[in-house]
Amino acid sequence: MILWLCLCWGFSPSAGQPDSELMARYLEQQLLADYSIAEQVARRVPRQAKFLQRLETRPRMSEFHVRSTIISRYAFTTVSCTMVNSGSEAREAVFEMQIPAAAFISNFTMSIGNKTYYGEVTGKEKKNGTDDKERHKKPPSPTEGRENGYETFKASAFIPRKMQARFILHYEELLQRRLGKYEYTVSIRPQQLVGRLRVEVNILENSGIVSLEVPPLRNSKQKGNGKAEGDVSPPPSTVIGHTKTLAKVTFNPSVVEQTRIARNGILGDFIIRYDVNRELSVGDVQILNGYFVHYFAPTDLPPLPKNVVFVLDSSASMVGTKVKQTKEALFTILQDLRPEDHFNIIGFSNRIKVWQQDRLVPVTPNNIRDAKKYIHNMSPTGGTNINEALQTGAKLLNDYIAQNDIDARSVSLIIFLTDGRPTVGETQSSKILSNTKDAIRDKFCLFTIGIGNDVDHRLLERMALENCGMMRLFQEDEDAASHLKGFYDEIGTPLLSDIRVDYPEDDVEQVTQNFFPNYFNGSEIIIAGKLINRTSDKLHVEVTASNSKKYILLKTDVAIDLPSRNDIRGVPGLEDGKSDNNYIERAWSYLTIKELLNSRLKSDDVQEKDSLMEKAKSMALAYNFVTPFTVLKMKEAGLHPEPAQEELISPSTDGIGEKVQSLQGHKAPPGIRRGQDKQRIKISKTSADGDPHFVIDFPSSKFSVCFNIDGEPGDILRLVSDHKESGVTVNGQLIGAPAPPNGHKKHRTYFSTITILSNKPERSYLEITPRRVILDDGERLVLSCGRSAVVRSRSLEVSISAYSNITVTIRDSISFVILIHHYRKPAPYQRNHLGFYISNSKGLSSDSHGLLGQFLNHEVKLLQESLNSSDQEVGQKQTEALRANPTNTLKVKGRLVPVVWKQRRIYNGQQEVDCWFAKNNADKLIDGSYRDYLASHPFDTGTSFETKTSF
Repeated sequence: MILWLCLCWGFSPSAGQPDSELMARYLEQQLLADYSIAEQVARRVPRQAKFLQRLETRPRMSEFHVRSTIISRYAFTTVSCTMVNSGSEAREAVFEMQIPAAAFISNFTMSIGNKTYYGEVTGKEKKNGTDDKERHKKPPSPTEGRENGYETFKASAFIPRKMQARFILHYEELLQRRLGKYEYTVSIRPQQLVGRLRVEVNILENSGIVSLEVPPLRNSKQKGNGKAEGDVSPPPSTVIGHTKTLAKVTFNPSVVEQTRIARNGILGDFIIRYDVNRELSVGDVQILNGYFVHYFAPTDLPPLPKNVVFVLDSSASMVGTKVKQTKEALFTILQDLRPEDHFNIIGFSNRIKVWQQDRLVPVTPNNIRDAKKYIHNMSPTGGTNINEALQTGAKLLNDYIAQNDIDARSVSLIIFLTDGRPTVGETQSSKILSNTKDAIRDKFCLFTIGIGNDVDHRLLERMALENCGMMRLFQEDEDAASHLKGFYDEIGTPLLSDIRVDYPEDDVEQVTQNFFPNYFNGSEIIIAGKLINRTSDKLHVEVTASNSKKYILLKTDVAIDLPSRNDIRGVPGLEDGKSDNNYIERAWSYLTIKELLNSRLKSDDVQEKDSLMEKAKSMALAYNFVTPFTVLKMKEAGLHPEPAQEELISPSTDGIGEKVQSLQGHKAPPGIRRGQDKQRIKISKTSADGDPHFVIDFPSSKFSVCFNIDGEPGDILRLVSDHKESGVTVNGQLIGAPAPPNGHKKHRTYFSTITILSNKPERSYLEITPRRVILDDGERLVLSCGRSAVVRSRSLEVSISAYSNITVTIRDSISFVILIHHYRKPAPYQRNHLGFYISNSKGLSSDSHGLLGQFLNHEVKLLQESLNSSDQEVGQKQTEALRANPTNTLKVKGRLVPVVWKQRRIYNGQQEVDCWFAKNNADKLIDGSYRDYLASHPFDTGTSFETKTSF
């Protein structure tokens, strides 16, 4: 019989089994080409296929199709699976799909033969009978249908002979940003070769798509690793295409290609990772039909110092691979700690062992070496005393914070790892939760990690939620070392603390969480809400991050377009009037339900828990989401319905192009912000602007003096130099441009960069260009000139009015205003440039110098020069009469300077200034020559020049 089988398939007996690739080709050509019911019934099945059918009793999957549309991080996924029963009797077909644990199922349909069953989301009752034809998605459990971050949806049905069944599943999720990228994953586990297998993912991100990548298929043991080892190319048959804002990725392997991946069918995850372009400042605010979603993920911020305590399970159950992988991960994590961090390690079983008693140690090579030795020598033994371990860690961190002069900007946290349940000491979960919350007292965050199937995941999840942390679960057979390192990477670089996002109370309602204790590098803060005032043309947004040394205030007005502008209904592929197409509204409902579920999990009050449950259930029913409080019930669609179609409730990107607008507030609405900001700023006429034209105002003399500096491109001019006294220096760097036609100059020059340095009471500097502001006062902060923002530290405040001006205030007694000159369509002789104005000079000393600074505390006299008589001092009333006299003279520090009457325009040409103009690069007006005011670099304080000159 064995010999006959081998000959029947055309192979020698020594082959042992049919070649999988040849079998795949046969299946592709004969069995799986077309599973139309009418054709299938009439088709003569070859003898080889009959033999295969006897071996394979389950229905065969003829089609597995996944289509997903991701719009602004919100993903709609539709899975369609067709199974064929080609046997002579009814057989059970099982449709099984792993979906992300964070996703909500929104619909499910089954078509079996000539009957169609549709899913209806209803409130969950205490107990429901089960039906062989349906099994809804069950609440998460540590042992049933759950892998790391995934849950299993399962449905089964009996398919009559010679007929097919079609299963269509819809689910939705809001993608989370981790380690700088969003990850979308589709589970492909048919466990058999499929005739038509296709995954299609469409992405629309109006911010712009960057870093799009499709790594190799990931199997169960690789889950969560983040990167595949070895080959990093996309799976075979993957096609990737994208423009600036749209991307389309397809995976369409033939049966032969499936066989090359896995002989018995593909078993793995198809992954897409990408990020979006980010503007600095307030983030990306999108508005559609009365709802908004706000994505905030700032970059270019300096890391905050960390005070971290690692609390590690060393009980007997950790023996073997788990403790080995934990040690490997900790070795790498310790190496990644920064010099400004402090840390300690606690090992716990039935005993608590603290590495360094009553303190946290700084990160030094010796301390890292000793910590690695301590971890290496940890040996698993005894039970699991979770309560005392957490109490010890919390007390250690609290005492360190209270007794040491720690950096007020630092972030404190506990990282807790265990593989089991409490077995020693306090074992009641409610008591452990209460004790932990009392010990931490909202002073720092707790991050929990569970390994294996025995861990009390609900206890870890609630501990993390109640103490502003996060929880991760890893399976025992997975690469724990990689998981631990990846999780630490997510929280290892805090950039901001105490982040609060505010909107006007009269304009919004039902806003999701808007206060966040920490923001970690590579993550993203998401807030959503409803608009109350639907007639308003703008939404004001303010983001504040604060600590004792500095707080940052970012603000902008986001334009609210007409109701139809961002609406994607009516475009090809969508049904008009369908509420599901408002992806922003569904993102809001998704976030709101998630927060209600978390609030209920944290609550101990029975009435409050019931109220939260009812709110979550009501919203889930309104939006057709399957949650722990709702269930999917199957109902027959009536007699002789049409077969179930793959109805895509997700918005399609076909033909959309740039229709969905990402409202990032780049441009202030006309007449709203710019004019108001400028009116609030009081600027004196003393300035350096334009080509550059210098103006010095002498209020007591009631006239102004002006001059030009014809520098060279690349010159750095010292504008204010008071480094020794007030500690302030201002330098301006020139950029060149061609001279206008028929002009007398060989070229033009403008200020491209203004650098402001202050060394009292602490060193800080600002580097300002027409596009951005860099502030460095011990930590570097980059802000866009296109977004309104306020940054304040102990002695320095920077206020940005978008696309208009920047006000710098030092110790409340010195103020400078930098105007931003932008040209939409610049002429060849025009360049984007800056203008420098002195608003308040009270804090500058009488010894200040520089092209402008030397005149701030000194007066000049206007004289009428006579060839045959002595000079006469001119009174203020005579000034008007002297304007037409070309022989007028200024007396400056004993020097006589010939001047002529001119008019200058300042403040972007909005104001005209009458002034006495000194020619020849201000010869005799300024101390020395203008070349004496050239700085060697933008941060040159010019102290050597000040010692050689005097007033």
